[in-house]
Amino acid sequence: MSVPPRAVQLNEANAFLKEHPEVLFVDLLIADMNGVVRGKRIERTSLHKVYEKGINLPASLFALDINGATVESTGLGLDIGDADRICYPIPNTLSNEPWQKRPTAQLLMTMHELEGAPFFADPREVLRRVVQKFDELGLTICAAFELEFYLIDQENVNGRPQPPRSPISGKRPQSTQVYLIDDLDEYADCLQDILEGAKEQGIPADAIVKESAPAQFEVNLHHVADPIKACDYALLLKRLVKNIAYDHEMDTTFMAKPYPGQAGNGLHVHVSILDKDGNNIFASDDPEQHAPLRHALGGLLETMPASMAFICPNVNSYRRFGAQFYVPNAPSWGLDNRTVALRVPTGTADNVRIEHRVAGADANPYLMMAAILAGVHHGLTNKVEPGEPIEGNSYEQLEQSLPNNLRDALRELDDSEVLARYIDPQYIDIFVACKESELAEFEHSISDLEYNWYLHTV
Repeated sequence: MSVPPRAVQLNEANAFLKEHPEVLFVDLLIADMNGVVRGKRIERTSLHKVYEKGINLPASLFALDINGATVESTGLGLDIGDADRICYPIPNTLSNEPWQKRPTAQLLMTMHELEGAPFFADPREVLRRVVQKFDELGLTICAAFELEFYLIDQENVNGRPQPPRSPISGKRPQSTQVYLIDDLDEYADCLQDILEGAKEQGIPADAIVKESAPAQFEVNLHHVADPIKACDYALLLKRLVKNIAYDHEMDTTFMAKPYPGQAGNGLHVHVSILDKDGNNIFASDDPEQHAPLRHALGGLLETMPASMAFICPNVNSYRRFGAQFYVPNAPSWGLDNRTVALRVPTGTADNVRIEHRVAGADANPYLMMAAILAGVHHGLTNKVEPGEPIEGNSYEQLEQSLPNNLRDALRELDDSEVLARYIDPQYIDIFVACKESELAEFEHSISDLEYNWYLHTV
């Protein structure tokens, strides 16, 4: 990924500032390993300089744990003097922030070495290197995300979330009511502002549906023929949802499992592949026997255990799994079957695609996509067979076999020879070091339940 020519950069900045003379500030955004957006805020007068020369940020930005502390065992902190790298704008990501009271714009950035090469530890670069392997085959990835989230009250109860009061009835929702239109009406102003804000920012969100828990919703994004851009949209959509909800005096959470006994937040992704003539290589009247589709599925199933740390990257991620919540816990596939890990929708022959249903909404979309596309490429190039599709309830037919905790998932990733051919082993080491650091801190903490069980009983 080369830095865009200076003239193109300046033209984009000039056009935007001319169209939006009211803008006072610009937020320069870059996503860390956890998908947390970080960066700098500048005045509008500095935007040309950013396009022309970039901005400096430390390489340790990609060695931060979930609390924003540098994990020194990655080697990206004090070992290199906490040195800077340079970040350049990503073309066509400059847009307004509709929630701001003081007119502010935003611009996505990506990190480079000082001499210009992309920085290997930027998750966007991790994905780009996998996508490049499809470019070499003359194939184009089409992708679209479905993102689930909860609206929650701004006041927690004993540190725990609770559903927000309805702006209409004043009541807190308690029941599941999947797809209930009335629940959309209860929060209509907030949800409509999310869709309108997405349109203003160029994010292709086309629908919001009520999901299967109190104040839980899902936003659907359109397919785009660029998986990196699809991830940009998912990242920016999360930021938009959080800020719009806050304007409506609510909070949101994309935590994988915020409530015991309720559905978790998923991040499903739909993937299809176009050949050099723009034809969907998965298209078939008989998907079950179609070789390209079968091979892609086979690669995904084979690499799924090793991919779990990327698609379920946090301790809480593994609390989401369970048959009653439609979260598959074994590598499996099927036609129009929502109980499997890889669902193949078959409405029309031209629209055949793969829906990956395992990841939680807490995943970094770039790393999630990199792991998924690595599996697809591995399957296509090695003609991996997926076995027979599952018919009916997969939970009654398959034992749990995917890693069900973060430590096992990290071991699978660390030992994977296949993923190491797609994702720089040096980056895998950094990722594992960060997550092992978080895991160690988690395991050294003492939960309320432990005190309730053991403080006065043993």
